[in-house]
Amino acid sequence: MLFFTFNGVGSNSTSGGLVNRMAQFMFENDVHSLLKLDMPITNAPMARWQRKASASGSASANTSALSPGKSGNRSLSISKTPSKTPGKSGKSQCTPSKAGGDRFIPSRNGKQMDVASFLLAKENEPVDPIPTNDKQKAWSVALNGYDVEEAKILHLGGKPLNAPEGYQNNLKVLYSQVHTPVSTKKSRYISTVPDRILDAPDLRNDFYLNQMDWSSQNLLAVALYNSVYLWNAYQGDITLLATMEREEDYVCSVSWIKEGNFLAIGTSDNKVQLWDVESQKRLRNMSSHSARVCSLSWNSHILSSGSRSGLIHHHDVRVAEHHIGTLLGHSQEVCGLKWSPDGKHLASGGNDNLVNVWAGLQTSFRHKFSDHQGAVKALAWCPWQPNILASGGGTSDRHIRMWNVNTGSCISALDTMSQISSLVFAPNYKELVSGHGYMHNNMVIWKYPAMTQVAELLGHDGRILNLALSPDGNAIASIAADETVRLWNCFEMDPIKKKSKERSGKSPGGIHQGIR
Repeated sequence: MLFFTFNGVGSNSTSGGLVNRMAQFMFENDVHSLLKLDMPITNAPMARWQRKASASGSASANTSALSPGKSGNRSLSISKTPSKTPGKSGKSQCTPSKAGGDRFIPSRNGKQMDVASFLLAKENEPVDPIPTNDKQKAWSVALNGYDVEEAKILHLGGKPLNAPEGYQNNLKVLYSQVHTPVSTKKSRYISTVPDRILDAPDLRNDFYLNQMDWSSQNLLAVALYNSVYLWNAYQGDITLLATMEREEDYVCSVSWIKEGNFLAIGTSDNKVQLWDVESQKRLRNMSSHSARVCSLSWNSHILSSGSRSGLIHHHDVRVAEHHIGTLLGHSQEVCGLKWSPDGKHLASGGNDNLVNVWAGLQTSFRHKFSDHQGAVKALAWCPWQPNILASGGGTSDRHIRMWNVNTGSCISALDTMSQISSLVFAPNYKELVSGHGYMHNNMVIWKYPAMTQVAELLGHDGRILNLALSPDGNAIASIAADETVRLWNCFEMDPIKKKSKERSGKSPGGIHQGIR
């Protein structure tokens, strides 16, 4: 191919015009050969540059400078190559004057042109209308189960799936629609203020005495020096039940029979009295001990009593010869005495720091625990695990210990940093409540069996001497050296059950009243 050099466009010389026409002819042939398709395109859409040219009305001006030496009256049908690069504005670009011919045009094969034609045709197709809000909402509900536009952040949609039948996972079941058998409440409110305060004047500040007990008929018995008073938790009435004959004598212990119609009273003159509460009469005055009786516990018709002498006596209250057995196991005062719920074991704690477990009415003890370093007055059997015994030590020990009486082993030991005077299991939430003397004078609720602290109840100005649980298990009473009895509603379970209980009796009076 020959390249010609020319000085300008539109020369008047004959040789210059011939050269320009030959160059133009060769250029157009090259362009047609490059744009030639294998087969004709029918119904092809108008190219974008053609649409723009027709819209602007400047097609003739733009195509006048297609190549060097083109005449002004050249027809547009000769070439369809645009004079400007698409997407750019400015003056038309002329071919440079140096040798090399026109601008560079890359070569394209047939497949590339087919693709380009398809894209051009696709561009001119009508665009699908944007879905309406109703369609978007329908799609969102179908895909997510809820409308995304209306959902909150971290929204959980739909119900949890049930595991397939027979599905088991070694790492526990990971998903379930059924609630766990434990209470559905994650936590509960425990008031740190007592629901009721009762005055208890002339209360003896003696760690070894057991001066309060709560009956199954909702009567609270409290020993105030030489008298025993009954407080009706339903009506708030107070009744003087018994008074010692001699002024120097005093009441050491009280204990209700399971049915709640008889009350046993241990006295400082070594006697055990049996009272009929309904008729307010003393039925028996049983003598067998040689020292004061500071602990009592019932097992059906058998009443067990512990004395300062270290002896434990069994009394059959149905017969005239009531003394039917004696247990020898303590060298000092027996200040704690509890029968297990199933009646198979009797636990005794003494000032000699021992905890003895007796098998029924047998005279030989089954276990002797000597781990405590202080007097053991606080004893409690677990209502839902009759083989579990909790014991608490005095000022020199301060530990709560859990025992398995079947194996004779200590399950756990917890240092409470305070003297332990009483222990009570609360079955509603499977918890243990401890009453403390020096140094804290408080009550603590523990989660069993983890023994993690649930709540601490403060309010007493003196050391707590005894605790007693209400018959429905909803409340607990504490009596302390500050001569007050405080009632705490800490274990209320269900409001529906509470209303049914309130219908059965009258609601109590004010928050503060005296027992006497």
